Amino acid sequence: MKIAFIGQKGIPTKQGGIEKHVEELSIRLAKAGFDVTVYSRPYYTNNRQKTYFYNGVRVINLPSLKTKNLDAITHTFISTIHALLQNYDIIHYHGVGPALLSWLPRIFRPQIKVISTFHCIDRQHQKWSSFAKLMLACGEWAACHFPHQTITVSRVLQKYCRYRFDRETTYIPNGVDVSFAQTNEEILKQFDLLKNNYILVVSRLIQHKGIHTLIKAYQKIATGKKLVIVGDGANTDNYVTHLRELAQNNPNIVFTGQKSGADLQTLFQNAYLFVQSSEAEGLSIALLEAIAYGLPVLASDIEENQEVLGDQGLNFISKNDSDLADKLQFALNNPQTIRQLANQAQREINQKYNWKDIAGQTIELYQKEAAVKLADHKI
Repeated sequence: MKIAFIGQKGIPTKQGGIEKHVEELSIRLAKAGFDVTVYSRPYYTNNRQKTYFYNGVRVINLPSLKTKNLDAITHTFISTIHALLQNYDIIHYHGVGPALLSWLPRIFRPQIKVISTFHCIDRQHQKWSSFAKLMLACGEWAACHFPHQTITVSRVLQKYCRYRFDRETTYIPNGVDVSFAQTNEEILKQFDLLKNNYILVVSRLIQHKGIHTLIKAYQKIATGKKLVIVGDGANTDNYVTHLRELAQNNPNIVFTGQKSGADLQTLFQNAYLFVQSSEAEGLSIALLEAIAYGLPVLASDIEENQEVLGDQGLNFISKNDSDLADKLQFALNNPQTIRQLANQAQREINQKYNWKDIAGQTIELYQKEAAVKLADHKI
């Protein structure tokens, strides 16, 4: 079976939940014997070859208009036109913006099965203009009506699609697969960090991630533990500048920039506490990873975070820096309590959000739609 993924920036992942999702899923499908193609953007992959392979996955680099509002949709259009000329069995769109164009294969190549994954309610993100938010709202409708099947990555999104669009979707969550093998102690030395002596956040630096709320809260508490902010902006230079202004050159607030691989794994493994301050999410892979690494978690009380965390972590009132400051101080003063919660959460997360099971569920969905016998494929 030939499968094409469209909508993501590319693989291997630098940052971004959709990119991480596509990387993990596509590699597992390729290992299972499927012919998998991921459409990518050259600026993201830093690879100028038009076609190459990454862990068994064919990666095709195609251009886009690299602006905040046109990057995704122009790349999706070019990728879709290219895909229509290939012999794919399934075209799988990731994200509600790219799903705007999922009608094209339905009309011009009706024999191809079209799947979409609804990752997040993107129109809630403050970085978008009013027109872009309108288009993303249209993309939500498209994601739920044009494809043969729509996947939602959280129960919250599944409920949203049911009540807003009267569409029954298939729940297949994001997954987690962390490594404890790779470490790079130099990253700790580079930023003068000590084990169990810093608070960690891993996020794109965009407004709905709530990093400004976290910095304000951190400035209100008394602690010797540093605040380590891992991630870069995404067409959000003004917001990144605002964050640095809020930090007020506090030497204990550390901006590391984007990190991946052994560097990121080391930062996860040595943190005291992970904070998820988002005002809106789909299903955060960074949150899943923090729990899988055994980190105590303090998260905003939005439904998507609570779906993952339940009562096995601390939560604060979203957008409320005073409440977040109080909960941070509690976490710092009660290491044994938060460690017990972390141990409980870690055991559950590895069972509920296992990439092997997620790949298997996705294959079952493909099999149902394509009516192809896949019994010989092993994950």
